[in-house]
Amino acid sequence: MSLQDPFTDLKIERQDSGFYKGYNLPIALVSKIAVSLLVLWALVWPLSANDTLRSWKSGLLSEFNIFYNLSVALFAFFLIVIAIIPATGRMRLGGDEERPEFTNFSWFSMMFGAGLGVGLMVYATAEPLGLWEINPLTVSGEVAAKSQEAIKGAYRYTFLHTGFHAWAIYVVTGLSLAYYAYTRDMPLTIRTALTPLLGEYSNGIAGHVIDILGVVATILGVAVTIGYGVSQLVDGAFLITSAEWLMDGVMKPSTAGLIVALATVMVMSTLSAVSGVGRGVKYLSNLNLVLSLVLLAVFIVFGSFAFALTTYGQALVDYIVNFIPLSLQAYGPMPEAEFASALPPEAAPFVAELFPGATDAWSTRDSFLAGLGDDAAALPDAAKYAAYEAGTPGRLFGWQSGWTTFYWAWWIAFSPFVGLFLARISRGRTVREFILGAVIAPSLVCFAWMTILGGSAIDLELNGDANGAILSASTTATLFVTLSQMISGHMLVIVSFTCVVLTMTFLVTSADSGILVMNTIMSGGAEETGVMHRILWGGLLTLVIGTLLIAGGGGLEALTNSMIIGALPFSVVLLLMCVALGKAMINDLRRARYDESPSER
Repeated sequence: MSLQDPFTDLKIERQDSGFYKGYNLPIALVSKIAVSLLVLWALVWPLSANDTLRSWKSGLLSEFNIFYNLSVALFAFFLIVIAIIPATGRMRLGGDEERPEFTNFSWFSMMFGAGLGVGLMVYATAEPLGLWEINPLTVSGEVAAKSQEAIKGAYRYTFLHTGFHAWAIYVVTGLSLAYYAYTRDMPLTIRTALTPLLGEYSNGIAGHVIDILGVVATILGVAVTIGYGVSQLVDGAFLITSAEWLMDGVMKPSTAGLIVALATVMVMSTLSAVSGVGRGVKYLSNLNLVLSLVLLAVFIVFGSFAFALTTYGQALVDYIVNFIPLSLQAYGPMPEAEFASALPPEAAPFVAELFPGATDAWSTRDSFLAGLGDDAAALPDAAKYAAYEAGTPGRLFGWQSGWTTFYWAWWIAFSPFVGLFLARISRGRTVREFILGAVIAPSLVCFAWMTILGGSAIDLELNGDANGAILSASTTATLFVTLSQMISGHMLVIVSFTCVVLTMTFLVTSADSGILVMNTIMSGGAEETGVMHRILWGGLLTLVIGTLLIAGGGGLEALTNSMIIGALPFSVVLLLMCVALGKAMINDLRRARYDESPSER
């Protein structure tokens, strides 16, 4: 019995005239209204917006932290399975005779530039260093924080957050879109990836909702990326110029400094988006690569390169060995009753006082003990230690929801943007090539960057040369403080200026590409979109970032909370993409076997 032909009659209505010519009106209008309401809320009631977003995020993580983490594990395992199975792994994205448009080197370079950039600038030193202070091994008391033994845990989780699991999120989106675009000649837009499940409903409200979720996730993901980037930009500018207005009284970027940096970046990126993907973007991408190599060379020559090499090998083996346990590591909130049941009898009357400190992921045992009231402090040491130990599951949940889940939300929110790009450059690749090339190669480069830059920061603190200066720096200032511990004088100014330029160019290309991708989704997959809409979305993106920065008092909390909330619906879309792609592949293989075997007809 023959199978029905796959649904490919995707009809995304576009306006024939007027301001929205070439765009799908429901997607464009609803996306703009949703984003505009967020901007107005943060602008008119900034304190209310920040508090509400914080509350929503906390409630969401209490219910969905396990879902977030196991979803990412499922993405990774799904890709492993379809890459290993011979029949699915050798399927080609295009006709059987189709061959890749780009060389492997060009393909890897473009993937790396699209998926990373500002994130590596901000977190290359801050991530390993922060995890050296606190990670599940230190939270559970297995090793002491900031010790030689803590390095293993620091890089185990650094590699988790920037490695195979993380890139699997991008590849699920990219592979799904590429499969339908090149095997079924369908448009490169988000709803296309769910056509095996939605069928003709893809042409209606359900399809519109999927695309709108893609637009909202993209704008929030890009917003957080730019938020961190402009913060680092201000830190670098202050180091070079010493202009006091760039920083506030506690040596973090001032709101005024952030807004000026944001306006500069967004004007440049909007102009770039208006001009399209042409010479300017190519020159910026080339400049990014050159400056990245210069920065890497500085750390190789003046940093702790031998330490980095040793750490890289050991950490990579440790990450691979622990791949499955890391994948399945998911924690829920600890109820107070569960904590109370684990307390020794003498500590039971103080459960209300002991519970908050014992389950606070960011507290140490010493700070927990120091924060106890007189009566609880009078408990025997053994009882107090047991109370802190009883709170370990709560601390592990707090750490994971505040660290790993933040990363997964960021990668998920960025996946429509990067996934569309990966799909565009991967025609002619086999499914196995796509998965191995887009998951493993960029991960290995990330690992090298994190161990060379981050390893130098850890080594400087471990041997006492930095004397706590790097550890006490803010996330976005860590790179510049690390450089100041390695080099000085005119060379420090030159390298810091290089970092500022590199951050600026990464920001411009990220924002530019984000604006183009949002317009592509709203126009039903069209590569050429209206200039006025690119300008409008550049303005809206600027307002989203600016108002949420103001709502957060110049901090990034409101931005990150919005992203974690906004990424949740799109994580469901990604899970459905896995189901849809698996169904499509199985049915396509069955059709091919039926066509080749007359006896089965």
